[in-house]
Amino acid sequence: MISLDDVWVRYGTAVALDAVTERVKAAEWLCVIGPNGAGKTTLLRAVARQVGHGGRIEVCGEPTARMSRRKLARLVAYVPQRPQLPPDMIVGDYVLLGRTPHIGYLRVENDADRRISAELIDRLGLAGMAGRTLRTLSGGELQRLVLARALAQQAPVLLLDEPTSALDLGRRVDALELVDAIRRERSLTVLSAVHDLTLAGQFADRLLLLDGGSVAASGPPTDVLREEVLRPRFGPGVEVLVTGDGGRAVIARRPPPVVPGLATRAARARSSPS
Repeated sequence: MISLDDVWVRYGTAVALDAVTERVKAAEWLCVIGPNGAGKTTLLRAVARQVGHGGRIEVCGEPTARMSRRKLARLVAYVPQRPQLPPDMIVGDYVLLGRTPHIGYLRVENDADRRISAELIDRLGLAGMAGRTLRTLSGGELQRLVLARALAQQAPVLLLDEPTSALDLGRRVDALELVDAIRRERSLTVLSAVHDLTLAGQFADRLLLLDGGSVAASGPPTDVLREEVLRPRFGPGVEVLVTGDGGRAVIARRPPPVVPGLATRAARARSSPS
C-alpha cells in the first residue's frame, strides 16, 4: 500500500531523512518511533507530499510525485501535529472540509457528503458540539475533530502525527482504540508517529525506529522494544518491562540522586590505606 525506496529529505545542509526504505502492507499499522529530531514528522510529510524529497514513494502502486493533489487527497488523509484550526469555523463545517477531494470543481457538497460528516461527528463523540465554533473546544476535542475531518476523506491511507499529544493517558488509549476499530472496519493502512513507546507497542503491527534520519530498527514490537535497541537512542535509563500478557512497557529510570559530599567521602575512603 505504501512503498518507500531510498527516500531522503534535506533542509539546506541538514539531513532529515537518509535512504529510508520501507513497505507498509494494506490494512497494516506501522508506527514510527525515535528521539526528537529523528525524522518521524518529516517521513509522514514526505508521504503526504508536504515536503520535497528524493527517492521514490508509492501509494497504491502509483508514485505520489505523479499524482494530482486531488488524487493524492483521495488516497491519503494526513493529520499533522499542528493542524490549521480556524477559531470561528463551526465544527460541522470543519469536518465537511474532509469531503473536498470528492467534490467536483464549481460544485458544493451534497446530502451524501453531509451524511458522511454527520456520522463521523457522532462516532467521535462530537454530536453535541456540531454547532459550536472551534475556539470553544478543548485540546482533546480538537484532536478528535481533526481525526473526524481526516476520516471524512474516506482515503485508504491514514497518516497520524502524534494523534494523542493533547490527551491524558486514559483518553490516549481511548483515541487509539477508536483509530484501531475504524482501521479494522475500513481496512485502513495507518502510518503514525508516536512518542509514547508503550502505546506504540500496544497498537502497531510493526515499529520503525528512526535515529538521525536513518532506519535503526524495524519489525514487530517484541523485536524493536528491547533495551539494547532503545538505550543507544533514548538513554541508559530506559528499561523495558514485560507485562503479564506478554506486552512491553517502556519506562525511564531516574538516576540515583547525588548527595553533596557523599561521593567525595566515598572516594577518600577508597583511597585511604587499610
